Amino acid sequence: MKMSDNKTINRIAGGIRMRVLEHTLKNNGGYLCQACSSAEIFAALYSRIMKLGPVDKPLKPEPFRAVPSSANREPTQGYLFNGPHAPDLDRFYLSPTHYSLVLYAALVETGRMAEEGLREFNRDGGSVEMIGAEHSPGMEVMTGSLGQGISQAAGIALARKLHKETGKNWIFMSDGELQPGQVWEAVQAMVFYKLDNVVIIIDVNGHQCDGPTSSVMGIEPLEKRFESFGCTVKRVNGHAVDAFSRACRSAHQGRTLVVLCDTKPWQGIGLLKSRAPKFHYIRFKDTRERKMFEDVLKKMRSSLNTS
Repeated sequence: MKMSDNKTINRIAGGIRMRVLEHTLKNNGGYLCQACSSAEIFAALYSRIMKLGPVDKPLKPEPFRAVPSSANREPTQGYLFNGPHAPDLDRFYLSPTHYSLVLYAALVETGRMAEEGLREFNRDGGSVEMIGAEHSPGMEVMTGSLGQGISQAAGIALARKLHKETGKNWIFMSDGELQPGQVWEAVQAMVFYKLDNVVIIIDVNGHQCDGPTSSVMGIEPLEKRFESFGCTVKRVNGHAVDAFSRACRSAHQGRTLVVLCDTKPWQGIGLLKSRAPKFHYIRFKDTRERKMFEDVLKKMRSSLNTS
């Protein structure tokens, strides 16, 4: 895979934010702050860091046919947008599926999904779901409730290790997911089985559905918590592409690597900062506010067209 330079990665990140803002305006609501906090993370993972198989051309999402069964032995498979499975290739697991639109936008911006696929978002009978499942673009498994993705990914990573596969397993998580106990049971298991083929990327934007993460249930100090389980831990500015890239390449033989990414839920769209402390899902209060965000979108389009 050809490595992208910082300018390209930042352009991809800008495109992710722009597409999610377009969606939010079109639908009078959306998970916009998740795109703001994680855009550089997704851009760097998909254009520089992960070793994924190629796709011949941007793929168009298929309709959802049916769940896997004896009558449906060839179900729609979302992982194909990340290229074919192979022992030496990486796999990506999206744990907080309210970030699904961010993933779809990243796939479009990196040439893996056809742009028109975004028009299928959340349509009946489609696979481009608001809360993505294993048939949705870029999705490896259905992660369901927050915290379940890491357990499924750990099981697959263990199987791959037993089969001596060399590809890595990248798990993207949100900081609010670190509150359930299931997550820490999974971490304990990964450390016990020495799953050094796993890298956990955590968007630490400090906010969740009910407000600041610290006010719902404190999770800090995250470095010490993960280190106490036996993980190798790096903490970086999640918007700094080079620092994030270096952290993802850190040596971690015999240990699971955790990269904590401190981010801002208004990064790239400063207007969102006035929404504090509620950032989880954005709905416009009135036509005046909507117009303000429309002006932001125009500036973003202009900036990307001239970059």
